[in-house]
Amino acid sequence: MPSMDAISRNLMLDSLRDYAKKHIPYDLIRDKDQANEFPAEILKDMYDHSILGVHLLLVPEEHGGVSGGTYDIYRICELLAHIDLGIATSVFATFLGTDPLNVGGTEDQKKKWLQRIAKENLMVAYAATEPDAGSDLINLRTRAEHVLKNGQLAGYRITGNKQWISNGGVADLYTVLAMASGGPCWFLVERDMEGFSPGKHEDKHGIRLSNTASLALDGVYVPKENLIGGVEGQGLLQAQAVFGYTRVMVAAFGLGAGWEAVEQAVRYSQQRIQAGGPLSDKQGYMHKLIVPHAVKLEAARAYIEDVANRLDSGEHGLQTEGAIAKYSASEAGNRAADDAIQAFGGYGYTRDFPVEKIKRDIKITCIYEGTSEVLEMTIYRGRWQEHLKTRGRYYLDIADRMDALHDRNPNTGARAAGLALRTLAAVMEECRLQKLTRHQAVTFKLGRLISVCELAYLFAEASAKEKYSESVRFDTQAWQAMARIFARDAAVQLATEGPALVLGAVENAASMASAADMDQVRAVQKGMMEDMDLVAAKLKQTFKAR
Repeated sequence: MPSMDAISRNLMLDSLRDYAKKHIPYDLIRDKDQANEFPAEILKDMYDHSILGVHLLLVPEEHGGVSGGTYDIYRICELLAHIDLGIATSVFATFLGTDPLNVGGTEDQKKKWLQRIAKENLMVAYAATEPDAGSDLINLRTRAEHVLKNGQLAGYRITGNKQWISNGGVADLYTVLAMASGGPCWFLVERDMEGFSPGKHEDKHGIRLSNTASLALDGVYVPKENLIGGVEGQGLLQAQAVFGYTRVMVAAFGLGAGWEAVEQAVRYSQQRIQAGGPLSDKQGYMHKLIVPHAVKLEAARAYIEDVANRLDSGEHGLQTEGAIAKYSASEAGNRAADDAIQAFGGYGYTRDFPVEKIKRDIKITCIYEGTSEVLEMTIYRGRWQEHLKTRGRYYLDIADRMDALHDRNPNTGARAAGLALRTLAAVMEECRLQKLTRHQAVTFKLGRLISVCELAYLFAEASAKEKYSESVRFDTQAWQAMARIFARDAAVQLATEGPALVLGAVENAASMASAADMDQVRAVQKGMMEDMDLVAAKLKQTFKAR
């Protein structure tokens, strides 16, 4: 996918920051949230070419857009989530709604519809989820029946219901997944088509600035030209083709909103005086409520950027990697927001401070575009196949890579990451021998442990680079300290939870006694307190009280 140059990307980011500072104060966000009101004027500006035109990122230059790449869109999504996750979701819905067209559309369809989206600032919605199917897209009940004219296919009549559709009540154009005689298909449905009607704006727990509505389709006629790709039965393949990409965008939401919560807490901690000094000087406060979340969010960033860069370089799919990125960032962001409320004390529980709303908003990132449980299963399945194909060498080979990295650069946490990976390999092999993956709870836990290990090794590799990321606001010293902290925690987590997972499912698993090299796991913990203190100091330095 084509990508913008860094100058153009940063100009767009700066324009978005300036717009938010001038036009989206927290008081406005809080009032819209309380009223459960979609901020139509703000979204109109987001799409207006002369103001922001963020939707142009997803449109190729030849159709009037700016050909944004995965990395570009991740950066925009992260910043939008810093501003407001409801507004971010409304913009992302257009990105997502356009994906079936970008992936599966014919050249004529792309030319017609992408040009309209770019030129007319069309808001788009992605209509896949149904009331009874949820994330199970295979069990579609929405039907697309053939309409014949003179014995030839002229179009389709679509009948069914969709649920939880972002932009559902406000979009101009909908990509709708329905079952035709030849299999699942995506169709382009315009808002004013007869028989189409959106439901009420849902009264949600969070992201209340995002319009979410059900859709009813009662014999909606669409011409055959509106079948994306022109061939029936391609719908699920077209949806799956972009899961790696779309889940990176939701990962960016968890990253952006999670960091906003952390930043709010760090700034508050420097103003709040307790027991003779600011909370930011209290080691227990920083080490418990702030530093661990900063570390996990930056580990997620390293993984997100790796997946984004791989997609932009031409790799396809990356469904397992996209699942890991989304799972780790959304879970980290959700926990960061929870502890941000704790960091504010009673004030954090009120609506006068943003962390209460961030917590309500960010929970959705653990639900939409694949729940955390669906992603744990996706991660397990993807990496289980690699374990089997390589006869157990998949993670051992990466562990060898970590040992070599440690020899070149001992400051990255690679040794600890390698220990976690070796334990993971042993646990997965024992699960194979004992046939433990017949237990769904085991597969969920494996998905989580796999995610931790993959972040540990990729964070170590990223921190070893001379220029690790243009998006990071910390120096190399701080980022490497974060990588070491994360890797040490991963080693401990795998050493304790990995064997416990196996021993909890079988009576005899003698090999688990030596699955983790506990002497080495204990040894790599050296320097943990010093690194935590360093990161705490860097956070205070970076996010000064306003």
